[in-house]
Amino acid sequence: MADRLLTDFEPQFAAFIQTEMTTDTAHDFNHVLRVVKSARQLCEAEGAQPEVVMPAAWLHDCFTYPKDHPERSKSSQKAADKACEFLQNIGYPQACHDAIHHAIVAHSFSASVRAETLEAQIVQDADRLDSLGAIGIVRTLQVGTGLQRALYQPDDPFCVQRIPDDSQFTLDHFYTKLLRLADTMNTVAAKAEARRRTDYMEGFLQQLGHEV
Repeated sequence: MADRLLTDFEPQFAAFIQTEMTTDTAHDFNHVLRVVKSARQLCEAEGAQPEVVMPAAWLHDCFTYPKDHPERSKSSQKAADKACEFLQNIGYPQACHDAIHHAIVAHSFSASVRAETLEAQIVQDADRLDSLGAIGIVRTLQVGTGLQRALYQPDDPFCVQRIPDDSQFTLDHFYTKLLRLADTMNTVAAKAEARRRTDYMEGFLQQLGHEV
């Protein structure tokens, strides 16, 4: 039943999100496709409800304030409201709306909202996985470049003796957030994948250290 439902609606989710994602190059349609892919895999592994997980994964970034916006932490609430309005308009089953709304609100790191359901945990995990590994490195550099931040602080690039400040230095974002994400994962499969991706990022930092 859920598979047939999603087959009917997923093209509409994809079309909608393509018109709504306008924030930055790190939050583009390809980001959504990767989150959807991870969410689908985690949903199957954990036995969650795809009729909740998949709409939330598709629509989680249908509204996003820019990274340096003072109300950035409110983005997921606005996205959830907007997504449910869209779902209402296209006739997606009303019984799923509250769970989808919560999953979208809770996916955001900056919102600091606890994921109370398995479905919300999966969407949160899938989104955070896309901040790790090779793609996580690339996205971090994209955001830093877009905000015109220096790549690193020359005297202490890897924050050995100073407090990280990713409002000034792109590399500091690894220490303020990215290297800690593996410990925030909810599901068993996501924890394992996050560890693999974090190991890759740590290797990148070690290599960068040799070069600078």
